[in-house]
Amino acid sequence: MFVPHRLPLLLLAFLAACGTASEDNVGHNAGIRDQPVTNQAAPTHRLPLVIRTAKAAHRFDVEVAQTPAEQTRGLMFRRSLAADSGMLFLYLPPQTATFWMKDTLIPLDMLFIRADGTIAMIAARTEPNSLETISAGTPVVAVLELNGGRAEELGIRQGDRVNWGTCVTSAAPRNDSSPILDFCPGAS
Repeated sequence: MFVPHRLPLLLLAFLAACGTASEDNVGHNAGIRDQPVTNQAAPTHRLPLVIRTAKAAHRFDVEVAQTPAEQTRGLMFRRSLAADSGMLFLYLPPQTATFWMKDTLIPLDMLFIRADGTIAMIAARTEPNSLETISAGTPVVAVLELNGGRAEELGIRQGDRVNWGTCVTSAAPRNDSSPILDFCPGAS
């Protein structure tokens, strides 16, 4: 039976429960938001990477986001990115990867790479801090993030080929523990 004089107590209890859930969500993300904006805390693993276009081969030195924490952070909070660097996100087995630009301060080009080494899609000049999701809508083995506009500047297009690791240079350390770190489909 509903008792009208208890309505304020029920409403107060409901609001308190909602406030607690909201505070928990803020607290969960606060550690990331409160971190200073720097170029530090980057993944330590780097690989050489080459994109072969119709006209040239373009070499990059990329950071590899391997752990879930590295993949979650990505290039968030960075104020800059060197012209011939980037970040590589690897997926084994291939999957339909979805990204957003939350807490990312610089525009990026996102290159979605198929298991055969070809670029499935390029999301060019993504908008900093956007919550819009970005996906190729097809399974990919990797996503490469570069400076916004860099793909267009170099003439990189959908269908171009990508290799990394020892496939690019024999000086790169061999990665026996993770074969996806040496990616050579269609290497020439």
